[in-house]
Amino acid sequence: MSTARRALLTIDWRLFAAAAGLAALGVLIIYSTSGMHASLARRSLYLKQATWAVMGFVAIIPLYIFSYRATWRVAYVIYGALLAALVLVAFIGRSGMGAQRWLSIGSFAFQPSEFMKLSLIILLARYFEDRREQLDAPRIFIPPILLTLLPTALVLRQPDLGTAIMLVLISASILVMMGLKIRYFVLLGAVGAAITPVLWHYLHDYQKNRILVFLYPDMDPMGVGYHVAQSKIAVGSGGLIGKGWMAATQSQLNFLPANHTDFVFAGLAEQGGFIGSLSLLLIYAYLLSKGLRLARDAHDLFAMVTSFGIVSMVAWQVVINIGMVTGIMPVVGIPLPLLSYGGSSMLMNLLAVGLLLNIHRHRYQY
Repeated sequence: MSTARRALLTIDWRLFAAAAGLAALGVLIIYSTSGMHASLARRSLYLKQATWAVMGFVAIIPLYIFSYRATWRVAYVIYGALLAALVLVAFIGRSGMGAQRWLSIGSFAFQPSEFMKLSLIILLARYFEDRREQLDAPRIFIPPILLTLLPTALVLRQPDLGTAIMLVLISASILVMMGLKIRYFVLLGAVGAAITPVLWHYLHDYQKNRILVFLYPDMDPMGVGYHVAQSKIAVGSGGLIGKGWMAATQSQLNFLPANHTDFVFAGLAEQGGFIGSLSLLLIYAYLLSKGLRLARDAHDLFAMVTSFGIVSMVAWQVVINIGMVTGIMPVVGIPLPLLSYGGSSMLMNLLAVGLLLNIHRHRYQY
């Protein structure tokens, strides 16, 4: 039997369908919230998103065919290359929306910090598998913390608080799973609380305003609190069954900014209501449950940590993004996986799904 035929027979089609459904839904939401009076560039964003989704699924093919152990071999190389890319962003990166986050290669631009999320997962998976006989020693957790803080510092400089928070949360989730005691995080939290006044001083004005709006929701609803206020109106106006397809008036009449990026969930909730929102969460829950099962049934530590890391990455993004949109968390600029507009985010999340598919395929071979 040919390699291609064996690959098709062993693919987890339900996991693939869940990811494809989310990506397709994202394209539809971006299209439906563009608005009749939006610029031509805004109305064409759904085509770019569809193109990136297709590119992501094409990239899955070689990732799926070869063993996931190939990523173990290049874990440090990928991490080092992306770390170098983050350094380059600081010097020659392209700026946009008040931040310097992108590297341009000809007409192609990408965001290295997005891919660093997945690279960090693979790196920590290799690190812990290489030292699986030493997991009882507390000092083994020091290098992973340093390997996390280095890219986090570079990402904060851009500034990109949301991605920096994600890197820390992904690493912390993996460290807890590997046995790091919760009391160490409590200690770190206490230290963080003690230096909060110093950290506050280094935040940008817009980041301070986002925190203040979270603490005081009625603060300046026509100014710094406008995004969150309009987002909650959009979500609430959807009711039980929603206003219907192409009826997201908050988005189409341009009341809700960033309705295709950070606040894409508001557009879905307005059109699909509680039923549509719950359906979306159930798809995410299914995807996460598949990842957790792969972690539970893994035959090697690398596969277990990789699967769990991807689950934690997707889960934290979903929780924080929807928390932002509904006003129960501060706005920190974290996209909704496979739905929010953005090529780097789409490609990174689909590559993560590709790794899960690969681990599923080879789960009995090691």
